Amino acid sequence: QVQLVESGGGLVQAGGSLRLSCAASGLTFSSYVMGWFRQAPGKEREFVASITRHGGSTYYADSVKGRFTISRDNAKNTVYLQMNSLKPEDTAVYYCAAAPRYSSTFKFNEYDYWGQGTQVTVSS
Repeated sequence: QVQLVESGGGLVQAGGSLRLSCAASGLTFSSYVMGWFRQAPGKEREFVASITRHGGSTYYADSVKGRFTISRDNAKNTVYLQMNSLKPEDTAVYYCAAAPRYSSTFKFNEYDYWGQGTQVTVSS
């Protein structure tokens, strides 16, 4: 079965950095657009970033543009999210997701598979 397993979350001070990883199995990784979403307590899940199947195009939410970088390694079936200049408002559970598409999407319901999430906490 398909599994997406996130790692790399933790507690960091404002201004710090974290790198999230998401290892995929049970699917043809290079056939999927990969995305990162996040959900803070009491808020809806929101789009963070996405990357096309071979990494040619990336897309970001305005709130993270210039601070976060999404990348992928199809040989390792892994997608990454490098997060720099972290702010307290970045605190959330971060989820990776896979969408069987050619083009990127920020729409939650277009992603078929989801990981269990990893907690990121940014202290002020």
